[in-house]
Amino acid sequence: MQQPNPRADRRHLLFLAGGGLVALAFGGAGRTEAAQRFPYRLSDAAWKRKLTPEQYRVLREGGTERPFSSPLDREKREGVFRCAGCDHPLFLSRTKFDSGTGWPSFYAPRPQAIALEADNSLGMRRTEVLCRRCGGHLGHVFDDGPPPTGKRYCMNGAAMTFSAT
Repeated sequence: MQQPNPRADRRHLLFLAGGGLVALAFGGAGRTEAAQRFPYRLSDAAWKRKLTPEQYRVLREGGTERPFSSPLDREKREGVFRCAGCDHPLFLSRTKFDSGTGWPSFYAPRPQAIALEADNSLGMRRTEVLCRRCGGHLGHVFDDGPPPTGKRYCMNGAAMTFSAT
């Protein structure tokens, strides 16, 4: 059995870390430019005043909350899930399902609620879900959801609020 080469392993780790830093650097610049396309805009300072640090990290910097950390993952009442940044209605509770992933998941957004963008960060191809009104990062959509759409809109609870009806 061949022994691993520690020098090669370090090079590989440094390569991956460097690639991650590049993705973060370019992802942040692109996010600022992309946010300018949306009708609801605030200065960075205003966003920081309006949002909690976790909401800001997720919505404005494209972060991801820890799985199973959001109470909205366990929300079962009838109502509307709204953007925490601009209060835009995003998902109806009747489209929510338990994906077992630890994030609130839905099979369909409300009409005209979201925008989709290609996300090639972290060395994978995904589709990012943004609020159509403010451009806030909500999460990602995947093709492994239930009928009738087959989609799983995997959202960050920190990016949303809930209004019971």
